[in-house]
Parts: sequence; C-alpha cells; structure tokens
Amino acid sequence: MKPYRIKSITEGHRVAGIEKPHHPLISIVDVSKFTNDSDVNAVIFDFYAVSLKRGCNNLLYGQQKYDFDEGLMAFMSPGQILRGEENGIPADLEGWMLFIHPDFLWNTPLAKKIKQYEYFGYNTNEALFLSDKEETLINTIIDNIRSEYNSNIDKFSQEVIIAQLELLFTYAQRFYERQFITRKITNHQILGKLEDILEKYFNNEDLVSKGLPTVQFVADSLNISVKYLGSLLKQLTGLTTQQHIHEKLIEKAKEKLSTTDLSVSEIAYELGFEHSQSFNRLFKSKVKESPLEFRARFN
Repeated sequence: MKPYRIKSITEGHRVAGIEKPHHPLISIVDVSKFTNDSDVNAVIFDFYAVSLKRGCNNLLYGQQKYDFDEGLMAFMSPGQILRGEENGIPADLEGWMLFIHPDFLWNTPLAKKIKQYEYFGYNTNEALFLSDKEETLINTIIDNIRSEYNSNIDKFSQEVIIAQLELLFTYAQRFYERQFITRKITNHQILGKLEDILEKYFNNEDLVSKGLPTVQFVADSLNISVKYLGSLLKQLTGLTTQQHIHEKLIEKAKEKLSTTDLSVSEIAYELGFEHSQSFNRLFKSKVKESPLEFRARFN
C-alpha cells in the first residue's frame, strides 16, 4: 500500500485518532493514546518527528523493524516513512512523539542548524539507546517544552521552545557519540564487514564494468544509512566512508604496481577508472608520489 502523506500536524493528530494540537506547528503527543482506526499503516510526515518509545517491536522504518523492548529515541526528517505492521499499534506502546513543522523554525538559527544533525537521516534501527539517567534528562526537556506549549502563547513562547529544542538536539548528539564508543562490539563488527565488502568488491572481475564502489553501495551492503555509517566511521577511525574506499583502492593499486607488469593505464582500468589521469591524481594525493615513482622503488 502506498504510504499516506501527512502534510500538517493537525492531520497527523487526526490520523492517530487523538485530539487537535494546541499549536498548529508543534505538538507533543502521548503515543499510548494513539488509536488509528483508519486503514493507514504507513505514513510520510512533511514535518520533523522525534520520539521516545517503549514496547515498539512491531513498528518498522522503511524495511527495518524495531526489535527492542527498552526505551529508545528516533529522529525523522520530512519525507521519511514510518510503517506499522498489519496487527496495528501494540497495546503496550509507551512514550511520546514530538512533532515540529519546519515553519515553526522559520527565521531562527535552528532552521539551518537542524539540517546539521545527521541523526535525522539515520534509520530507526540506528536509534539512540538511552541510559536511565539520560532518559530522565531528555524527559525533563520535553516536560519543559510541554509546559510552554500548554501555556498561553506569547511573544516569548517560540524563543523559549527553540532554546529547549536546541538543548534536546545537542544532548542527542552527545549521547549518539557516546553510543558509538560504548557499543564497541557491534561497531567493530561493522568495521570488519566494511573491510570484507571492499576487499570482495575490488577483487571482483566485474569491477571494470561496475566502476568504483559508491558510499551508497557500501551503506546498503551494511544495511545501514549513509549518514549513520559516516558518523560511526568518523568516531571510530577519523575517516569518512569515501576515504575508506580510497584507502582500499590505494592498497590494491600498490599491490598491482609492485607485483605485476601492468601499465599504469591498465591498472587504472582494472580498478574501475575510466581515465588513467583521474587515477594518477588520486594516487599522488594519497601517496605523495606518482604511480610510476612508487613502482620505481621496487625495480
């Protein structure tokens, strides 16, 4: 079934079967009150959504399924899909969802800054696990927003809420960076898989026709989003995904230059380059000498 596009927060409340929001551009809702008597089981929001949920083991994001019983946070930007299974909303679902329409951020520094928080591009299976202490802190910020949201709106309301949102997003950034470090086993498994994927790709005879691997290909092969992979690698290795691809490429190039009689043009072609000049430039930028200069050291 084609996802249902929800263009406004008011419409989102209607689809969820809850009362109208107090403010048309921002709202905080109790997910345990969702009823969703409609036949809609997949939605695309035209606004930002931040959630903290428990008991969400039958909700999916894209093709990825929640498989956690503990509380976790997820961040969605406009245009992403939230999908439920046929049996609907779980009876034991707890938590809250914060809806923020882009118009609420208009003419504030957060309108631009929110696009810099990469976790808004993560998949839900890359959600943020919170310790009890972290969850309490996040809920305190949400309570502050809720209190301001439920008060009489005045000229300071937006400024106060924007400040709380910035605090919320900054803490989320801190906690994600902590998660990259503390979940070492899972993250280092990803690093190992990344190495295997690149090794297999560069050893494949189809490399000539397929060209160099893209960042999107690597992320898809690892079953994670491009942005999450980039954030993870930055924390663990200090390199971007593209730099990891180039590192493997240079490794293979050095191997061919030092152990074969292939010309530089032939090596460039075998490594997926259409033009040897592009290969020469990349090699020299990484190794600080040309392919021929590198080869000369072995002869």
